[in-house]
Amino acid sequence: MEKIIEELHNVVRLKGTTEPGDIVVILSENPQSLIYARVACFERDTNKLDEWWHVTMYLLNVPPQKVVWALRTPQFTGEEIFTMGGKKHYIKALDFGDPVEDPQAKGAEKKKGAKPALRVVK
Repeated sequence: MEKIIEELHNVVRLKGTTEPGDIVVILSENPQSLIYARVACFERDTNKLDEWWHVTMYLLNVPPQKVVWALRTPQFTGEEIFTMGGKKHYIKALDFGDPVEDPQAKGAEKKKGAKPALRVVK
């Protein structure tokens, strides 16, 4: 699971926080799967002494499915791997912000008049 998480961080941009409206990637150990979900809201779980939250998400599969998981902040922000039903899970929000551009590379493209090249991601 740790290796898959490391590879995920190399392939996509991820955020350090998770907010309502974010798209998150959810990795599950068994069966091994990767799915996306949209975070709808967080509600404090007042039944627990520690800081737990009811995280409402819509799994982006067919058909979409609403789920509510009780999680701590480190669990839904990708700070830690957690277990549910004895199976490991990992959640982290995707970062759709503009990529940081290298000003020198951008200037070189303008000089050449070339369009940015596609890169192969394995």
